[in-house]
Amino acid sequence: MNDHRATTPETAAAPTADSASRRDFIKKGAAAATFFSTLGHSGVWAAGSDAPEKTEVKIGFIPLTDCASVVMASVLGFDKKYGVTIVPTKEASWAGVRDKLVNGELDFAHVLYGLVYGVHMGTAGPKKDMAVLMSLNNNGQAITLSKALADKGAVDGPSLARFMAANKREYTFAGTFPTGTHAMWMHYWLAAAGINPLSGAKLITVPPPQMVANMRVGNMDGFCVGEPWNHRAIMDGIGITANTTQDLWKDHPEKVLGTTAEFTKKYPNTTRAVMMAVLEASKWIDAGLQNKLKMAETVAQKAYINTGVDAINQRILGRYQNGMGKTWDDPNHMKFFNDGKVNFPYLSDGMWFLTQHKRWGLIKSHPDYLGIAKQINQIELYKSVAGAMGISVPKDPMRSSKLMDGVVWDGKDPAKYADGFAIKA
Repeated sequence: MNDHRATTPETAAAPTADSASRRDFIKKGAAAATFFSTLGHSGVWAAGSDAPEKTEVKIGFIPLTDCASVVMASVLGFDKKYGVTIVPTKEASWAGVRDKLVNGELDFAHVLYGLVYGVHMGTAGPKKDMAVLMSLNNNGQAITLSKALADKGAVDGPSLARFMAANKREYTFAGTFPTGTHAMWMHYWLAAAGINPLSGAKLITVPPPQMVANMRVGNMDGFCVGEPWNHRAIMDGIGITANTTQDLWKDHPEKVLGTTAEFTKKYPNTTRAVMMAVLEASKWIDAGLQNKLKMAETVAQKAYINTGVDAINQRILGRYQNGMGKTWDDPNHMKFFNDGKVNFPYLSDGMWFLTQHKRWGLIKSHPDYLGIAKQINQIELYKSVAGAMGISVPKDPMRSSKLMDGVVWDGKDPAKYADGFAIKA
């Protein structure tokens, strides 16, 4: 892969581990003291047991707009600032990401929330203890229906349900991984429209970069995927946006920085350094219009998403069109930092995916929802890193949200919630 590091003030002045700015960082009072106390002692950042144990790390990513914080952490040199070198590694499918995380070929990954939980539970392939270090983004996915369906009046959930009832045939919809976010959004959206995704439709798995090509040749009637592939379908004239995922759940969890529990134990300082670099990149992306446009230009390149920048740069600013003439400004567009609100790994977010896995029969009995979330989501680790960087964290690791069907999720009674849906396995 070519080196795409930008020549910017950030990289030109990126401090080394021994530099004055690093020492300034260490002197940030109580927050830094809290951070270093988690390492077991205080001292110079890059000396002794505080130094990252592994200084070059491979982070897998799928060609999606929400890989941006991992890519920009490398391109802008934030990784070097914290004593590590991030090697972004482009992967072809989420199954490939899973396999390489499990076998150690990848150290970390930009990865689907539900994939991490599926691997930990053994419902998504090999069972292995996993770790969610932080959330990478909220919002910014969508459900695309084929232009052929839209031309016949199926343009959203209710009209699709009516069309399917009146025109009996097999309807095929795609997600990106069986336990992943997109499969769960598609299941939830269909069910909210009264369509049973298990008995009333066929669900298939297609890697994100292959969605548009598969729809073009008629392999599916609709798909749920991250950007830029929904907007790409509109640009190519083969699909329309029926709903954004922020329509389903405002500020929903999406991709995470994931790794194995084994890695966090073996390389705790490396884990913290990578988290800091990615957090700083997340903050940089959300800092303003020019940063977002620079990010779009960067991730559009062949080494990353490999698409025209025009497929990326509108929706990251909240400028949406549905492919049928409607345009709107969406304040709940994809966010990477949002003053730190994005990145906290809420326990209730992870628990929600378990409720949906139970709802759709991916797990047969109710698990220990809260206990499993506490195993996977590294709350205390995140707090120590965020505290050292002066990033605020919420007091409560649970949050409450109302989804598109009016049902409130707050994590208080996950078994009742999972069993409470009219349409389920």
